[in-house]
Amino acid sequence: MQMPCRKNLSLRLQPLPTVLGVILAAMALVPADAFAQGAPPPKIDTGDTAWMLASTALVLVMTIPGVALLYGGMVRKKNVLATTMQVFAICCLVTVLWMIIGYSLAFTEANPIFGGLSRIFLNGMGVDALSGTIPESVFMTFQMTFAIITPALIAGAFADRMKFSALLWFIGAWSILVYAPIAHWVWGPGGFLGAAGVLDFAGGTVVHINAGIAGLVGALVIGKRLGYGTENLAPHNLVLSVIGASLLWVGWFGFNAGSAVAANGSAGMAMAVTQIATAAAALSWMFAEWIFMEKPSVLGIISGAIAGLVAITPASGFVDPTGALAIGVIAGVVCYWAATVLKRKLGYDDSLDVFGIHGVGGIVGALLTGVFAVEAIGGTKGALEGNAGQILLQLYGIGVTATYCAVATFVILKVVDAVIGLRADAEDERAGLDQSLHGETVQ
Repeated sequence: MQMPCRKNLSLRLQPLPTVLGVILAAMALVPADAFAQGAPPPKIDTGDTAWMLASTALVLVMTIPGVALLYGGMVRKKNVLATTMQVFAICCLVTVLWMIIGYSLAFTEANPIFGGLSRIFLNGMGVDALSGTIPESVFMTFQMTFAIITPALIAGAFADRMKFSALLWFIGAWSILVYAPIAHWVWGPGGFLGAAGVLDFAGGTVVHINAGIAGLVGALVIGKRLGYGTENLAPHNLVLSVIGASLLWVGWFGFNAGSAVAANGSAGMAMAVTQIATAAAALSWMFAEWIFMEKPSVLGIISGAIAGLVAITPASGFVDPTGALAIGVIAGVVCYWAATVLKRKLGYDDSLDVFGIHGVGGIVGALLTGVFAVEAIGGTKGALEGNAGQILLQLYGIGVTATYCAVATFVILKVVDAVIGLRADAEDERAGLDQSLHGETVQ
């Protein structure tokens, strides 16, 4: 019979007081709150906070000056100030409305349709209030920049012909009655689309489908520009538009990577796939135009880049680089078709192709999120991984968002038209909105 090791035998024969002493000494090294029930209280992370501060600034740059320059360069010279004025004024108006009620309706808990009023006028949001690992004030401002850019995009659909006063009333009502509830459905606590499993990492549904559908309805309700189809309505300064599109591209890293709400691997992958999809879409639009129009245009390549940015937005937290490349190539070609062939066949006058790029690009991106989502990155399995049901969920989210947005936008436009009128006088439109509405001109 084998005798036990002397070392093991000596441990077994230690007196009980000695063993208890060792246990008590070890317990003394453990923090007192380690035995408390539940998870530890949330704690601010300075790295996450710094990243979200930077992301918020990047997304604001997308609107002013990004969208302002993009749109300002794409209209005729007599309307450049009116167009940039609309974008700048929308930024100011939505900021105030978001602070008063928009944030509370979107991001507080009440029911699956609307948030509550606990944060009206940002009530109770002190310096110590946290949203995860960042101050709630930072999260609120980050989401504010999304609420700003969405209606700013809409304005491009009816550029050159809407009264400034009507625009302010329409945008104010739309941001409260359309944007805030849809943001709650997808991202807010208890929102029914998010709870159903609809994937939208950074705003393909909330921002781009929303803006695209509203732009299409606005263009149809207001009607075509004077001279549409008979006069030259070409952009007056594409250099401004290239600068604006470039600022959008750079700012979009805050838009997509910032939506991780942390400085982590998810943000890094979102940044990578955003760059890849954007470049791929710019090239695919350019080559499609080169084939069918025989010349690649500056307007075409920047439009393709924006289409890629739009399409990768809902997918940016769920797809890998290969999926991003496919999304970009598909989005560039499909959005080129929508902005040229579809627009001509349906006969609507969407001045700056808001529906063709943002509406169609958002729909393409939302659907392809279901195709290319990679479970290991953060999504459910995509269709290519064996879960075709995700595409049905994405279609559900697209359908609900588009239907509500279209109906609500139509009603708001009709009410504003009945009260103060939507469209500038024909004389003012011919003279240009810069001079007739704002008393200024560009020399």
